[in-house]
Amino acid sequence: MKILLTGFEPFGGSEVNPSEQVVRAIARRPPRRVRLATAILPVDQQKGPAALWSAVEQHWPEAVLCLGEAAGRTAISIERVAVNLLDYRIADNAGNQVSDQPIVAEGPAAYFVTLPVRALLTALQEAGIPAELSLSAGTFLCNQVTYVLLHRLHESGRALPAGFIHLPALPEQAARRSPPIASMSLETMERAVRIALETMVRECSRKG
Repeated sequence: MKILLTGFEPFGGSEVNPSEQVVRAIARRPPRRVRLATAILPVDQQKGPAALWSAVEQHWPEAVLCLGEAAGRTAISIERVAVNLLDYRIADNAGNQVSDQPIVAEGPAAYFVTLPVRALLTALQEAGIPAELSLSAGTFLCNQVTYVLLHRLHESGRALPAGFIHLPALPEQAARRSPPIASMSLETMERAVRIALETMVRECSRKG
């Protein structure tokens, strides 16, 4: 199964982003039965969504899994909804900070992701990895690229599993906060995403 896996570059003053590190680690040794394509997206209001869709058009995968960092989360967060809202708490890497604007003018208020979210949650929990279902991906770039992806897939009539998973901070990121925040090791996050990819293959095979 051909899957596009994406992460983000560092942002918000951090020198690392766990999503980028996980993508690069898995690209070095993809799971069995996965033909992996990858992309690291810029944290930029214009370039981020464009880079994601460019990767989709380049590879035309059978599924898309996007990853991002959510510092302060205590578990692998499987997002369920992308909302049509830009409301940046901080500026992106290009200095853009927008508030109360739609991602797509006149677009639907929200899209549900098309990943098998309940199966992903069960697989991660059974593997002993802290995981949760999260209602939405927020209002920053993570939500924006997910909404644009789902909107363009809908507009093009392409039905394929697509969605977003948020990762906690790395221990080295958490240690620099005062007070320190929750974190998760890179090894655990990589294992979680491998399990997610394998689950996506299994669930798609069942439906196929």
